[in-house]
Amino acid sequence: MIVSVQLKQLKTELSAELENILDYWSKNSIDIQDDGFVGQIDHNENVIGNAEKGAVLNARILWSFSSGYQVTKKEEHKKIAQRAFEYLSNHFYDTEFGGLFWSINADKTPKDTKNQIYALAFAIYGLSEYYVISKEEKALEIAINLYLEIQKHSYDPEKKGYFEAFTRDWQPIEDLRLSDKDANEKKTMNTHLHIVEAYANLFKVWKDKTLQNDIIELLQTIEKHFINTETGHLRLFFDENWIEKPDVISYGHDIEAAWLLLQCAEISEDQSLIAAYKKHAVQMAEVTKEGLDSDGGLWYEFDAEKNQLVAEKHWWVQAEALIGFYNAYHLTGDENYADIVFKNWDFIKNHILDAKNGEWFWGIYRDYSLIEKDKAGFWKCPYHNSRACLELIHRIKT
Repeated sequence: MIVSVQLKQLKTELSAELENILDYWSKNSIDIQDDGFVGQIDHNENVIGNAEKGAVLNARILWSFSSGYQVTKKEEHKKIAQRAFEYLSNHFYDTEFGGLFWSINADKTPKDTKNQIYALAFAIYGLSEYYVISKEEKALEIAINLYLEIQKHSYDPEKKGYFEAFTRDWQPIEDLRLSDKDANEKKTMNTHLHIVEAYANLFKVWKDKTLQNDIIELLQTIEKHFINTETGHLRLFFDENWIEKPDVISYGHDIEAAWLLLQCAEISEDQSLIAAYKKHAVQMAEVTKEGLDSDGGLWYEFDAEKNQLVAEKHWWVQAEALIGFYNAYHLTGDENYADIVFKNWDFIKNHILDAKNGEWFWGIYRDYSLIEKDKAGFWKCPYHNSRACLELIHRIKT
């Protein structure tokens, strides 16, 4: 009974927070001067003029407002989704080679023209969500085209899985990394996770049998290579032959994958995968508890080789913890998981939410000082936190 009351209160607070997040981006991210959305807002709320604009940021804005509109029903949110769609399709989508520019300049000219498959996946994710609210055929058409390009160029028919990145004209590229912190390897957990996420979202609006089979194979590949069933943690980096390059334990990705892969399995309609990923969801949530601090926050990463904690608590890790641990509670009925959710939300309210300006801070260090990184930018988007609100709003039935 107590848990039921707490969940009802949590749902109320997350509904309000969803509005707050979308309100922040509505007021602060619109680029009046150069169209679309600003490329960067620093931790002091300063808009960085002429900042380069990333495809991932724009695709995630598109998804967040498309998905958010389905709950808020605010026309303003639908209009921002439309703005994001038009900007992405007109300036990031590469009509010549069929890919997606990684970034563009403020004046809308291409800057980094590589085809990073991660970015294409997020474009599919956002475009398919926009199609739900708009029935805009062009959005669905581009999403399908990007899916076909990934299958044509990135898919490894021999050893399965997907390669990371290519030049604009789909030639091999030396630097495959998403960011400086990543290993320069050809197959990564992060990209596979978001390809299957994107494909599953596309399948919800485009019931193509080949796509469904691709989702099933992808989930099988992830289970075979990326999930360490002995430890419950994810393996992150591999070469083209599936030889692992050991790396950190990423608590945020563990708990994100825990719920997201099960959701993709459910969308695939493959009963054996659904059963398998239910087990993975609980095991991964259980081992992620290793990264919980006494204050309810979830640490970023653990470097097993150095036996050293990366003592930071990032906003997106907390957002994924809300969903992943609630999902474990839903699957097991174990109220300990619900308690983790409540405690994590208290931590977010106390240390991650920016009560003065809105949105969520990047995170905090061990001593609770702020990590002074972007409020909006290449990697600071409204996707993780709005999705946490949306998922729990939909999942909590009390």
